[in-house]
Amino acid sequence: MPSAQPAKTYPAHDEHSTEGVTLGLDPYDMADKASIFSVHYSDEGLMPIFVVITNDGNQPVALAGMKAELVTVNHTKIPPATQDDIYRRISRPTGTVSPNPLPWPKKAKGSISKDAMDEIQNSQFAAKAVEPHSTQAGFMFFDVSGISNPLAGAHFYLTGVRDAKGNELMYFEVPLEKYLSAPVKPN
Repeated sequence: MPSAQPAKTYPAHDEHSTEGVTLGLDPYDMADKASIFSVHYSDEGLMPIFVVITNDGNQPVALAGMKAELVTVNHTKIPPATQDDIYRRISRPTGTVSPNPLPWPKKAKGSISKDAMDEIQNSQFAAKAVEPHSTQAGFMFFDVSGISNPLAGAHFYLTGVRDAKGNELMYFEVPLEKYLSAPVKPN
């Protein structure tokens, strides 16, 4: 897991200064960045996006009811993949047809290594709240199979973030062009 910096330091971010909350995104769309994972998610049609939420306010914010969505340039709405969705995608179950006169399919078999399961569990964004003056981060995985350039013209939306009184904060919208057009940091 990469260490999370304050959300406003990421090129793709949306800062709500009056509410004291910032959402930052760091897509892991390039092979050099994605090399932190043992699973090659891009080969499976999944794009990991590092989601960082920083609370600079004096009250905690609740994330339990939040809803994230990646909206492509063609207005395709993609929710983050669940843990089971990811397991199914990377296990690559294969079924065979029996040689009987009737083509009954045999049970599909696929497996995931314990290390891959741990990686998925430990890397996914799972925070339910962000305490005052702190940051929470994790990965969300989006099914971008069949989309040649999923980030170009895309927007990331986050709703359902609530303040300490239970009031929903204004939704977050991050145009991913900010990430694509950001200058490359030297190593």
